[in-house]
Amino acid sequence: MIPNIRTVRFLRRHIPSFECIPGCHDCCGPVTASSEEMSRLPLKSNAAHDAALAELNCVYLGKQGCEVYAERPLICRVFGTTPKLACPHGKQPDVMIDPAIEHQIEQYALDTRQVLI
Repeated sequence: MIPNIRTVRFLRRHIPSFECIPGCHDCCGPVTASSEEMSRLPLKSNAAHDAALAELNCVYLGKQGCEVYAERPLICRVFGTTPKLACPHGKQPDVMIDPAIEHQIEQYALDTRQVLI
């Protein structure tokens, strides 16, 4: 297994989860993801990317919400779990993300090639 894939899996396991407001997609703007994360997502056309970006949405935001929720990038998973990316509706997990894990996610983003999705 590729080391970065192991890193992504490790980090995913350590990001706390919480219940969002049904139908809210405030965190679904354009985000970046690593090549490893992108390799798990279906390809989208340039036209789809352009249309999503024009609306300041993620290309994977569909009519029913996130089309790739199970494989969503780390940045999407972190949203709402840290004061740095607070939910505008005040939703959050009972226990916020461990600062050491948050730092590892930030370092992973710095150390890997990120693409805009």
